[in-house]
Amino acid sequence: MRNRILLLEDDISLVGGLKYSLNRNGFDVELVRTVEEAMSHLPEIGAYDLLILDVTLPDGTGFEVCEKVRKQGKQIPIIFLTASDEEVNVIRGLDSGGDDYVTKPFKLGELCSRIRALLRRTGISNQNNNTVIEYGDVSIDLLGSRVLLRGKTLDLTSAEYRLICLLVRNVNRVTTRNSILNELWDSTGDFVDDNTLSVYVRRLREKIEVDPSHPEHLITVRGFGYQWNEVPV
Repeated sequence: MRNRILLLEDDISLVGGLKYSLNRNGFDVELVRTVEEAMSHLPEIGAYDLLILDVTLPDGTGFEVCEKVRKQGKQIPIIFLTASDEEVNVIRGLDSGGDDYVTKPFKLGELCSRIRALLRRTGISNQNNNTVIEYGDVSIDLLGSRVLLRGKTLDLTSAEYRLICLLVRNVNRVTTRNSILNELWDSTGDFVDDNTLSVYVRRLREKIEVDPSHPEHLITVRGFGYQWNEVPV
């Protein structure tokens, strides 16, 4: 079965080749050109497997659409198309609930690779026969895709959820940055901005640590990667 993608993009010079390339790569694409039109598709958002949202549009931004989708509790993968890779735009996209971003101009092969990587990672909660992972004060409900810290549910993006799942499964062991990039995104790591991982880690710390500047759970092992420490209840 072909994966269905909802594409929000108003650049006429781009959409023709983009739709053609995505179709050739096995995706069914439905195009919308405005935020208003995208919003009208939200009641049927479950019919799509992934969203591609341009950031700058005539009547708003792709961030608004992403935030609306996340408020509905939908964990559908979301990729932003942005004309700038400045950190402030990356952070805004991740904060609104996005999973990845691609900077214009981009190679169509790169975009397709990122789409396939995200679709592969969707459903990570079904890759383990156990339905709950518990270490110290953290509990992960794999069936419900929820993370609880000291009994309270954390408000995580889907990317943050996948990251914490990977780290907690490797509790008290060092997980290298390369292995995280390979596990969570494209297997070759060719199309992943290493700075994006740093943004994910920082945002995750802000949600799980009492003092993000002095983390107890998510520890940096300089020169190697990160380690999840079990903190007693």
